[in-house]
Amino acid sequence: MAAVLELIRGLHNIRPRHRPCVLTIGAFDGVHLGHQKVLQGLINKANELGLPSTIIVLEPLPREYFAPADAPPRLMSFREKFVALTEVGLDRVLRIRFTQSLSEIAARDFIEDIFVAKLGVRYMVVGDDLRFGHERQGDFALLKELGQIHGFEVQASDTFEIEQERVSSTRIRQALLDSEFELAETLLGRPYQISGKVVYGQQLGRSIGVPTANLELHRYRTALSGVYAVEVRGIGDDVFFGAANVGTRPTIGDLCKAILEVHLLNFSGSLYGKTLHVRFRKRLREEQKFSSIDELKTQIHNDIDQAYAFFGLKRPTNT
Repeated sequence: MAAVLELIRGLHNIRPRHRPCVLTIGAFDGVHLGHQKVLQGLINKANELGLPSTIIVLEPLPREYFAPADAPPRLMSFREKFVALTEVGLDRVLRIRFTQSLSEIAARDFIEDIFVAKLGVRYMVVGDDLRFGHERQGDFALLKELGQIHGFEVQASDTFEIEQERVSSTRIRQALLDSEFELAETLLGRPYQISGKVVYGQQLGRSIGVPTANLELHRYRTALSGVYAVEVRGIGDDVFFGAANVGTRPTIGDLCKAILEVHLLNFSGSLYGKTLHVRFRKRLREEQKFSSIDELKTQIHNDIDQAYAFFGLKRPTNT
């Protein structure tokens, strides 16, 4: 059973008991095997020194704040990230709201005001590509320099490779874009999934005889786009199969943010309020715009037929 992970919501909620600590900072999008290596090093050092392990994450990510339409798609929401970090075994997560004023803090001041004064850092474990502070001027060299002044040590984690290539969030995004789900799972150390709470939509699917669960994603863009055969968890202990659309619904033309809609095969009942976990098994087609709702309805039923066939299930004759 994973330990309880404390969430510190903002710099103003840091208390004296939160210092000193062993610290790292980063986006950690995906919490993949490379991230896990950094975090395990953090935990090991924290145990050695008898101090809590603390990770700083910025929300939103800087690139999302300045150019949301051009920022890399997220592999996970903050909630999903928090769950993954809990499973790693960390003690604390400090979530700092990223703002214009925060972006203007010089890296040196960021270290001295936050790492040293507020958190009392004694040791830092960082990734090999760390950058932070105004104009991303903060790096390993600056941390080493200020560590000697303020009495903390810094360790850079070596690049983690699989098949002689660096494990990174960028590589995982590309694997998902290419529907290489086995590769994504290898790099993540677990199957890729999107989790979200089922919320009320426009009831379009129900009106055309294909009820769907609409998942709240809490991200501007997703690493996937299209129609997929999926496995769905979160409904009791059972695993359900379905057809899912990830995208902006171009035929309806009402979305600027991505949405995940899932039609469960051989299922009836209400899912509102439940948190579902959707794993992607096969890409059926890309998202496309249709000339009419009737044409969209025909294609959706064809997608569902393909999902039934992929999972080796028989589609009921009354659907």
